[in-house]
Amino acid sequence: MSETNAIVDALKTLLRSQKITYARVAEHLELSEASVKRLFASCSFTLDRLESVCALAGVRVSDVTRMADQKPAAITRLTEEQEVLLVSDPGLLLVAMLTLNHWPVADIVDTYSLSENDVVGKLLQLDRMGMIELQPGNRVRRLVARHFAWRPDGPVQRYFEERLKGDFLESRFDAPGEHMRFLGGNISRESLSRMHQGIDKLVQDLDTYIQQDADLPREEKRGVAAVFAIRPWEVPAFRKLRVKPREPMKP
Repeated sequence: MSETNAIVDALKTLLRSQKITYARVAEHLELSEASVKRLFASCSFTLDRLESVCALAGVRVSDVTRMADQKPAAITRLTEEQEVLLVSDPGLLLVAMLTLNHWPVADIVDTYSLSENDVVGKLLQLDRMGMIELQPGNRVRRLVARHFAWRPDGPVQRYFEERLKGDFLESRFDAPGEHMRFLGGNISRESLSRMHQGIDKLVQDLDTYIQQDADLPREEKRGVAAVFAIRPWEVPAFRKLRVKPREPMKP
């Protein structure tokens, strides 16, 4: 986690502890609430605005910086064994995913066929794994970094990839909220590299929206999944008609 992200995360924790809402911060900064959410999600504060929000909370920037320095390093990745444990129990994986997306216990119980005891039991497992800290009143403090990621080609990634090839891509992508485009053609190595950068930017944008909307009521949000991919590829039937095999694109 960068120093800026750590400072903003520490400031968010401080604001929550004082029950200072985004709406109050927006009023203080004379901005819209949506603009304030974007500031926190993207960690794009100017120094003047950072000082102003700190003043609203009754602290100095140096105080928040000290809080960030004292905070233990967040988890960026689980072990192979921990991921195996998650995928071996769909209920545990579900609670982990929802908790990382800021779902409170009451909403999980209201939405899924899990009792409060079931959910708390799963949260205790996640606590022992170091992903969260279960606090009094079943409140949860997430201990994973903002750039937390599943292991490349690890158990969790394989779990979702297997379902991606079946259930996810079975849709016609014409229902409300669904969107898909397909385009193929010939481009250079440089253009392909720029497409890779564009996909990385889309992923960052989606993460910003997830962080920005984290505190919205559950009924105003929908769970979504997105796949951004590009690769040298040809329809298999076309590939069989080639006179000579296609040469791989140079790195």
